[in-house]
Amino acid sequence: MSKTVTAPLVCQVCKKTKPPNSGMIAELIRPSLLEFIKKKLPDLDSNGFICFDDLGEFRKDYIKEVLEDEIGELSALDQEVVESLEQHEILSSDIEKQFEKKLTFGERLSDQIASFGGSWRFIILFGVVLVLWIILNAALLVNRGFDPYPFILLNLILSCLAAMQAPIIMMSQNRAELRDRLRSENDYKINLKAELEIRHLHEKIDHLLRRQYNRLFEIQQIQIELLEEIGRKSKG
Repeated sequence: MSKTVTAPLVCQVCKKTKPPNSGMIAELIRPSLLEFIKKKLPDLDSNGFICFDDLGEFRKDYIKEVLEDEIGELSALDQEVVESLEQHEILSSDIEKQFEKKLTFGERLSDQIASFGGSWRFIILFGVVLVLWIILNAALLVNRGFDPYPFILLNLILSCLAAMQAPIIMMSQNRAELRDRLRSENDYKINLKAELEIRHLHEKIDHLLRRQYNRLFEIQQIQIELLEEIGRKSKG
């Protein structure tokens, strides 16, 4: 069986010879993007061939222009989304795993201490220790123990514990805020890319439907003309 050989085509932008499956005909591009390309290339032939590499560059510039018109100056996150659209990259990622890999031993230890210090297990355990301490010194040893009433040593230990626990908890909270910020930035990038891709799909579907309607209308007109011609011949 002989295979169908398709001749390579010349891209109108880069003027390089490319296989047909590495690009598309200009008239098949969605109208808004095609109009943007024609602003850059006024001599563009609607039946000409454009490779996907150049089409990706035009699409990136077009999205930049649309975003700048809608939201003003682009941020670093917006630029990252535009680049991902051009390179067809996936933006969704596991922020939690990436964040955990960058933590040092001290940061992991502070998180564990803060987690334990904010749990019911710590409250119950520490409450039991306080009660036993007070009973031992006040009741069993009749205020002749190692820390008699008013429990100066216990107050010193509690003050030291609070002084050490507060910055550790703040360190853990700062990392939690950083983790939440990274997660919200990732959500923003994903949502923005999804919105742009959905808009692109809507325009593309509308363009294909219009082309289909135009072809159906042309076929209908040809059928009507054929019927009229057959009618004239039958009368003649």
